Amino acid sequence: MLNVVRHGTPTDRPALLIAHGLFGSARNWGVIARRLSDSREVLAVDMRNHGESFHDPVHDYPAMATDLAQVIERHGGPVDVLGHSMGGKAAMVLALTRPGLVRKLVVLDIAPVGYGHTQMPSIDAMRRVDLATVGSRGEAEAQMQADPALAPFLLQSLDLRGRRWKLNLDALAANMAATVGFPEVAGRFEGPVLFLSGEESSYVLPEHRARIKDLFPQARFARVKGAAHWVHADRPRETEAAVRAFLDA
Repeated sequence: MLNVVRHGTPTDRPALLIAHGLFGSARNWGVIARRLSDSREVLAVDMRNHGESFHDPVHDYPAMATDLAQVIERHGGPVDVLGHSMGGKAAMVLALTRPGLVRKLVVLDIAPVGYGHTQMPSIDAMRRVDLATVGSRGEAEAQMQADPALAPFLLQSLDLRGRRWKLNLDALAANMAATVGFPEVAGRFEGPVLFLSGEESSYVLPEHRARIKDLFPQARFARVKGAAHWVHADRPRETEAAVRAFLDA
């Protein structure tokens, strides 16, 4: 079972389940989750091989969708779902395979397609940290030799006291092709879907719209001005407002 961070209390509105992206965790969504919990319960999860959730050699979207389904079933019924990047792909597979568990879906800056890039440089950077001797996050950052804009985000998953990465780097590396890809999934999700993208991001392109509409006939599209792929980090208030408006409509 995934680790679940709960915000707020149950109301007459459906709960909101939030699934983070690759190398992230539920804590990345803390501020937005707390703000959205003023009108509904919010469940932010650590995805498998991330945060405080279990480690497993399998890391693909059918497995991640099953994890999300288990959380929803334990909660007791259909919920609204928001997923960013990797979490967005898992949320899409959940909606396509278990549509009865999802009322509304928000997909943040990702499309149901395979991408040609890889996130292996970030894994390689984390593997450069000498866990046996590293004494501080600053020292770890120097050892990583990673993009200075990315390093603080990655370091959120470093457990200095336990001398370990909370991320299962071996599983994430072994399953990288599945993570940047998207599985063949039969079915359609007929419910409301918002594809919310960063204005400065190239993850959701016009050529993706036919595929999106085929799988999600009610899909709507919006962009957050001044945001790149990390939409919720770049423009948290605007992201919150767009999500709230869609869920409350």
